[in-house]
Amino acid sequence: MDLIPQYLFNGLVVGSSYALIALGLTAVFGLMNLANFAHGQFYMLGGFVGFWLTRRAGLPFFLAVGVTTIAIGCAGYLLEKFLFRRLRQAPLMSSVLATIGLAIVLENGARLLWGPSPERIFSGLPSQTIELFGVFATPERLITIVLTFVLIGLLEYCLYFTRAGMEVRATFQQKEAAALVGIDVEKLYALTFALGAGLAALAGVMLGSIFVVQPSMGGIATLKAFIVVIVGGLGNFVGAIAGGLLLGVAESFGSIISSAYKDAIGFVLVIAVLLYKPDGLFGKR
Repeated sequence: MDLIPQYLFNGLVVGSSYALIALGLTAVFGLMNLANFAHGQFYMLGGFVGFWLTRRAGLPFFLAVGVTTIAIGCAGYLLEKFLFRRLRQAPLMSSVLATIGLAIVLENGARLLWGPSPERIFSGLPSQTIELFGVFATPERLITIVLTFVLIGLLEYCLYFTRAGMEVRATFQQKEAAALVGIDVEKLYALTFALGAGLAALAGVMLGSIFVVQPSMGGIATLKAFIVVIVGGLGNFVGAIAGGLLLGVAESFGSIISSAYKDAIGFVLVIAVLLYKPDGLFGKR
C-alpha cells in the first residue's frame, strides 16, 4: 500500500507522454479523417533529434526540446502539404498504405543515420532523486508531467478561446460548411498535422531523457496512441488526455504483477471499454 503513490506517479509520467502523442493522432484523425500509422515515428524522430542536438551539437537540453519540437512540426507540415494533400481524394486504403510506407522509411532512415543501439538523451539536470510526500522522482520526470499539463492547458485555451480554435472546432463538426464561410480548410489540415508531429516529437525528447531512444520505438508508440484514441473516443481531445493517463497508470500498476505483460494491458483495456462503451469513454454515437 505504501508504494501505491509511487506507482501512480510513475504511471502519470508515462501516461502524460501517451496523452501528448494521442492528442496529435486524434486531431489528425478527427480533422482529416486520416489514420496515420507513421505517427509514432515522429515520436521516435523527436527522441533522436533531441539526442543529436544535446550530444553532438552541444545545445542545452531545453533549447534542444524547443528546436526539436519546431523542426519535426515543420517536417510534418511539409509532409502533409506535399504527400498527404495529394492523397486527399484517393481511396482510404491509399492513404493508409502511404502512412505505413512512411513509417517504414522513417524507421529505417533513423537506423541508418543513428544506428540500432539505444541512446540516452543527456538533460544536464541534477541527478539526485527528489522526495515529495513519500514519492521519489527525478527532475526529468517532474518536468515531463508539469510541461505536459501546461501544454494541455494552452491547447484547451487555444481551442475554445481563440479564432483559430473556433475554426478547428467548426471544421471538426462540418468541413463543407466551414469552407463555405471562408475557413481555409487546407491550411488547417497542414497546421494540425504539424501540431500533431510536434507534440509527438516533444514526448519523444522528454521520455528519451528518462528512458532511451531507439529506431523501433516508433511502432510501439503508434500502437499505444491508437489504444489511447480508441479508449478515449475517436476525435475527442478530452478522451485522448484521459485515455493516455489511464493507460499509463494501468501499465504502471500492471507491472506489479509482471512487467512482461505490461504492453498487453492496453489491449485488455480496449476490449473492456469496447464491450461496455463501443464509442469510447468520451465518444458520442
